[in-house]
Amino acid sequence: MKYFNGFSLKDEEGLFDAYLTESDYCVAGFSYGAQKAFEYVYHATERIDRLILLSPAFFQTQKPSFIRTQLRYFEAGHESYVKQFLSNIAYPSKLDLSSKLHTGTKQELDSLLTYQWEQKKIREVLDKGITIEVFIGNEDKIVDTQEALKFFKNSGMTTYLLKKSGHLLRD
Repeated sequence: MKYFNGFSLKDEEGLFDAYLTESDYCVAGFSYGAQKAFEYVYHATERIDRLILLSPAFFQTQKPSFIRTQLRYFEAGHESYVKQFLSNIAYPSKLDLSSKLHTGTKQELDSLLTYQWEQKKIREVLDKGITIEVFIGNEDKIVDTQEALKFFKNSGMTTYLLKKSGHLLRD
């Protein structure tokens, strides 16, 4: 399986063992990594059967001022920004993610916040016969859960809403 990490994270794949499939034909990604995994699958020429999107970063319904503010906070103090970001990712659990920390760049954050999930691309991936599964935590403090859920469900993907779970898909 090919896996893509979330923003400011490394080696977090093991946190999602319950949702992942060990297969040479599976691609998965968490949050920012879900965006990267989707793009990888979209452009891939090799066989891929399944794409697993774990808490995909979804900000396309946010106002531009939200995005500018996030980037400004990151620029003003990336260490404190990432510390708060990781706390929000872990919520509602108290999981310590410090061993998984790999501080991202402003460019990566900008890419994460401005990424547009495109219906046309999603349809093309589904038309290739690739199964797309989306897992979203109901108590996610990173993305607007209801907007993300509505978008991914309406896109024809198999979508799961995990109650009492946050961005890390745990309570």
